[in-house]
Amino acid sequence: MTRILILYYSSYGHVETMAGAVADGVRAGGAEAVVKRVPETAPPDVAAAAHFKTDQAAPVCTVDELADYDAIIFGVPTRYGRMPSQMAAFLDQTGGLWARGALHGKVGSAFVSTATQHGGQETTLFSLITNMLHFGMVVAGLPYSFQGQMRLDEVTGASPYGATTIAGGKGERQPSANELEGARHQGELVAKLAAKLAS
Repeated sequence: MTRILILYYSSYGHVETMAGAVADGVRAGGAEAVVKRVPETAPPDVAAAAHFKTDQAAPVCTVDELADYDAIIFGVPTRYGRMPSQMAAFLDQTGGLWARGALHGKVGSAFVSTATQHGGQETTLFSLITNMLHFGMVVAGLPYSFQGQMRLDEVTGASPYGATTIAGGKGERQPSANELEGARHQGELVAKLAAKLAS
């Protein structure tokens, strides 16, 4: 059975919720889903003042274990159209993995959260995809087999580059049923692709 890591950072729980849906999709695709998060780098007083959700169930990942998985699905909120410093700091420690090609040929994919519809969803996805390409990963997005990204009857995230959600300027909006379905669809596709590449 292929093993897939869903590696995320979530300040307020929106990406954490999406990670759960991605994991459900991975399991539906016949793979083992392991959900972990990157370390919080904000000082505790800053995180408390900003009301960060620090009581997340997922264990913290280590850099060295990335090589143990057949695929990695990264999830982050946006920071001005790019990944947040917490994920960037984690990925900046992967030089040893990069040097020995430890992630070559593994499947990589991404999902994100932004405050607004046009708050950098696609550029944030590409900030992760750029790293995947440097690692030599096979990049998987969210193709139009997920028809929910074409909906016009409601405000919704999702793009062909990865599942997304819109959190609202104060974090007041939770991932919608359609956005969660997109995340599940993406997880299932990654699981099936990883299995094909491993066979």
